[in-house]
Amino acid sequence: MALVAIIGGSGLSQLGNLEATQRRVARTPYGEPSGALTFGRIAGRDVVFLARHGYGHTIAPHEVNYRANIWALKDAGAECVVSVASVGGIRSDIAPGMLVLPDQIIDYTWGRSSTYFEGAGVPVNHIDFTVPYSAQLRKRVLQAAAACKEEIFDGGVYAATQGPRLETAAEITRLERDGAHIVGMTGMPEAASPSPACAAGCRATPGSNTPATTSTASASCARYPAFMPASSSTSATTLTASSIQ
Repeated sequence: MALVAIIGGSGLSQLGNLEATQRRVARTPYGEPSGALTFGRIAGRDVVFLARHGYGHTIAPHEVNYRANIWALKDAGAECVVSVASVGGIRSDIAPGMLVLPDQIIDYTWGRSSTYFEGAGVPVNHIDFTVPYSAQLRKRVLQAAAACKEEIFDGGVYAATQGPRLETAAEITRLERDGAHIVGMTGMPEAASPSPACAAGCRATPGSNTPATTSTASASCARYPAFMPASSSTSATTLTASSIQ
């Protein structure tokens, strides 16, 4: 059975239902990941867990070493990644507590290391990011939600902002004009590190600048050529599932 990786975001620095078996410090060519990897089982399934912001929530969204995190999980044998992060709901029909399964993303971040294909002697590689989230994994998430009778908003655009400050009201208005449904600070370059990436869902809670806070779940497929892989004004939790090949 494939090893499933889970990246926990704000409010999810540990998994209560994880039967932990070991913790392992990881090293990568891209520096230190956000923390040690925790291995265990959930409902009989092998899982490895990593807290994106560190286990004490000490790493801001723009300071997360996204490349090291994905590399460490791949190196640990993970074939798919489910990541959780905080986001805000922009559209009024995304109510507090609702799960959203985004299918597109707009990147407003800057200055973040966002590719494995750089440096002296490394060939230029333009990965196809037209469809950023895996249709296959989104389907599996929708099926899982239906099986447990969890209502889910299928589709939506994730606006990835720089942070760590929250957005102004004017910025939220602009994001809405751009077509965004939800806003968060960690969707990129995390979604682009495995390529292509895919979104799974979000849960909304009330916020100040936006109509609702949403927790999002996303699923992503990642291909690593030669082992190199080809968040918000209100708070919510984003889940990203990625298959790593």
